Amino acid sequence: MAENTGVGDGRETAQAAATEAPFVPPYPFRPAGAPPVWKLLGLARRSLLNIWPAPAFSRPWLRIAILRKQIFVCNSPETVQEAFVRKHANFERKSAQMRHALEPLLGDGLFVSDGETWRRRRQVVAPIIHASRVRDFFPVMAETVAERRAAWRALGAGAQVDALQEMAHLTAEIICRTIFGSALGRDYAAEVVEAFTDYQRHIDQIDLASLLGLPDWLPRRRGRAIRRAVARIDKVLEEVISRFEERRRAGETSVIGGLLDARDEDGRPLSREAIRNEAAVIFMAGHETTANTLAWAWYLLSQAPGVRDRLEAELDSVLGDHDPRFSEMSELPFTRAVVEETLRLYPPVPILAREARADETVGGIATPKGSLVMVVPWLLHRNPELWPRADHFEPERFLGQARGGQSKFAYVPFAIGPRICAGLAFGMTETILSLAMLARDFRLELGEGVSVEPVCRLTLRPGERLPMRLIPRAGR
Repeated sequence: MAENTGVGDGRETAQAAATEAPFVPPYPFRPAGAPPVWKLLGLARRSLLNIWPAPAFSRPWLRIAILRKQIFVCNSPETVQEAFVRKHANFERKSAQMRHALEPLLGDGLFVSDGETWRRRRQVVAPIIHASRVRDFFPVMAETVAERRAAWRALGAGAQVDALQEMAHLTAEIICRTIFGSALGRDYAAEVVEAFTDYQRHIDQIDLASLLGLPDWLPRRRGRAIRRAVARIDKVLEEVISRFEERRRAGETSVIGGLLDARDEDGRPLSREAIRNEAAVIFMAGHETTANTLAWAWYLLSQAPGVRDRLEAELDSVLGDHDPRFSEMSELPFTRAVVEETLRLYPPVPILAREARADETVGGIATPKGSLVMVVPWLLHRNPELWPRADHFEPERFLGQARGGQSKFAYVPFAIGPRICAGLAFGMTETILSLAMLARDFRLELGEGVSVEPVCRLTLRPGERLPMRLIPRAGR
C-alpha cells in the first residue's frame, strides 16, 4: 500500500514531524496469546477491547470458539466486503448479544431489526435523516454549540470540566432539538442522556445464553435498573410525541415531524410504537457515538500540540471571527481529518457482529448457520498490514486525494454495506461543526495526573470521566 503523506508534496507534514513526534495514544494491554475462555469472559465483562491478543491485529481472518458458539472475524478489506456487502443477505441479522442488549430500549428500531421489518423501516426513516437534509438541521446544531461555548466562557479561564459529560450534554441537546424540534428539545436532553447512560452502565456485556447454544426465544433477565432506565426514556418519548402533535409549528424541521408525516411503500403511516422506537434509535446513534468521538478528539489534541496548532491555524484562516456557515464545511479539511483519525483510533462501535442465517463461506472458510461473523473496527483500523504506524495519531493520513490511502472496506466507523449508518452525514457534520466552533475559542488540557484508557461496553468511551481544563485562546 502506498503511504499517504498528506497534501501536495508532503513537505508540510515532514516539517511537522520534524518538530513533534507523532502521538501514540493509549490502548488496553494486548495479551501475547488468546486467553482461556474463563478469563476471556471475565475480561469481556469489563471491556470488549481487552479480549484481543496482539497477533489478532495483523491477521486477515480469525476463528474463535467460545463455549458452543463459533465466531469468525473479518480483518481484511476483502473479507469485510464479502461478508457485509456481497453476502449481506446471509449476514444482515445482528448478534443475539446486541439484539437482547438493545431490544428493551429500541424495540424493533432500525439498529436491531432485520428482514422485512428492517427493509420497510429503512425506506421510511433514511430520507428523513439523509445527507440532503443536513442543511436544514445545521442552524439548530450551530445555535446549540454556540450556547455551550457561551457557558464555557462564563466558567472562566482554567475552569475544570468533565469533557465526556460536556460533550454528552452538547450532543444530547443537538439531537433532542433536531428530533423533537427546538421548542421541545431544550426540555428533555438532560433526562434522556442520564437514562441512556444508566442503561449502558447496567446492561450485560455478554449474552451467555447464546454462547451456550440456548434458543433465542428464551427470555433474558432484566434487572430493576434496566427497567427503570427504559421506563424513563419511554415516558419522555411518549410525552414529547404527544406535545409535538398538539403544538406542531408550521415550517419547523424535526425528525418527529418527519416520522409522523412518513408513509411506507403501501401508503400507511408509522405506528406510534414505531415512531417511538426510531426516535430512540436516532437519539442513541446521534448522541452517544458523537459525544464519545468529540471527547476522544479533545484528549488527542491535548496530547499532540503540533496537530492542535495546525487545526487552530485552519480555523483562524477559514473562519476568522465568525462561526462556520454550511457552505464553509468543505473548507475545513484538516478539521475533518482530525475527526476521521479519531474515528479510526477509537471507533464508537468497535465490534460489528452478525449472525449467519445459513451455512456459508467467507474467505474460503466455512461459517455454519448460527455462527457469528464479525467486523471489528478496533482491529481493522489498527491492522499494521493496512495502516502504517497504525497506533499513531496522524490526521494527515486523511488529507489529499488518497483520503487514508485505503480501501473503504478497511475503514468502517459507521459500518459498511446496506446497514451503513443512515445518519452518517448528520453525525459527521455535527462532530466537525462542534469541534470547529469550540476549538476556535478554547483549548482543553488534560487534568493533572489523569490516566485515560479506552473502555467498551455498548460503545467505546474514554472511561467514565475525562477531567480537563478550559483554556481560552489568546484574543478570543
